[in-house]
Amino acid sequence: MTGKTLTRMDLGEAVFREVGLSRNESGQLVESVLQHISDALVEGEQVKISGFGTFSLRDKSARMGRNPKTGDEVPISPRRVLTFRPSHLMKDRVVAGTKK
Repeated sequence: MTGKTLTRMDLGEAVFREVGLSRNESGQLVESVLQHISDALVEGEQVKISGFGTFSLRDKSARMGRNPKTGDEVPISPRRVLTFRPSHLMKDRVVAGTKK
C-alpha cells in the first residue's frame, strides 16, 4: 500500500477539475455532502450510495471484555457503531484494481 490518504481537500480539488466550480464552491459542495451524510447517520438513518456502498448504525449490547495485558475482565458499555458495507460493484473494482 502506498499510504496515501484521500482528504476533503483532494475531493474539493477533484470537483473543481471535473465540474468547473470555483475552488471555494467545490470545497463548500464537498462539505455540504459530508454534512448531509453525517446528519442522516446521527438521526439513525441508513445512507446508501448506489455503486459505492451503505453506511449504517448498529447497536452493540453491553458485554464483558478482557484487558489483554492483565487478563482482568472489564465491562464494556453498550454503544452505537458505524458500519460500512461496500456495494458489489465497489468490491469488484477494488479486487480488480481498476479506476472508473
